Amino acid sequence: MSHNTHLIAQYAQFAMILEVCATPKPGNVDRDHNYHDTHFEHFLASAVSVYPVLKKASADDKDIGKYINEAVVESAKWQSGGNTHFGAFILLIPLVMAAGKLRTQMNGSPDIFPGLEQRVMELVKDSSADDSVELYRAFSKAGVRINDVDDLDLADPASIDVIRARGTTLYKLMEISSSYDMIAKEWTSGFQLTFKCGNSILEKYRSMGINDALVLTFLEILAGNPDTFIRTKFDLERAEEVSGRAAYIVERINSSGFENAKPDIEEFDEQLLSEGVNPGSTADIIIAGLFVALVGGLKF
Repeated sequence: MSHNTHLIAQYAQFAMILEVCATPKPGNVDRDHNYHDTHFEHFLASAVSVYPVLKKASADDKDIGKYINEAVVESAKWQSGGNTHFGAFILLIPLVMAAGKLRTQMNGSPDIFPGLEQRVMELVKDSSADDSVELYRAFSKAGVRINDVDDLDLADPASIDVIRARGTTLYKLMEISSSYDMIAKEWTSGFQLTFKCGNSILEKYRSMGINDALVLTFLEILAGNPDTFIRTKFDLERAEEVSGRAAYIVERINSSGFENAKPDIEEFDEQLLSEGVNPGSTADIIIAGLFVALVGGLKF
């Protein structure tokens, strides 16, 4: 195996591409479904665009916020579909940086996971106030929907001055948001869902194929974790309702098999798409988990 930063950047790109190709992922854009303003091709363009940023990040051990910001800028240059991968970048950048530090130890097996988890946590805990500032700038460029907060409002440019004055690191910002935001919680919990997702994909794909493995893992993650994107766009009750429906379908799959439950998945997908309910944060977790799985030896 070639131990270089090209490979790590390619894994991250491939993770973004595989995720958007998997279908049906209820409520999300995939190769069979578009939103009126965000299409399948926008996600492909975004994944291709960020290769230079990912490669640079994989050779660095600081400036996480800068690389997230640069990824958002590059993505916007290549496509007009809006926010395609913002949450994914927040997860992928530190994972890519961590994998870069371990690239000589990568042997195509999950044996790398404990070291990768330890290294990524060291990196995010070592983030700075400058990283926080860069993330705030990225938010404004990406046009991300956010919750209203009383302190350090992402929509308020004055928050940058407060961050600098307080020395609020990006890890601390994630701690502030971790009680209600899935992506922030990954930073503060050791990327638990990400590694769970990666292991799930590795376990499932040999027996059911990569597409169905991704769809089932997506449903399992959604069932156990009310999606932040839905919660922000609607409310927690709606997010929990969607998770409950996902849990029902997972039970159906476990009792009757994936193929027999396919009509339920498709019906769920059409319902969410028609209502504009998009489990986007769950998709971000799938991308991060796919990256981990690829580092751990996922092959086709």
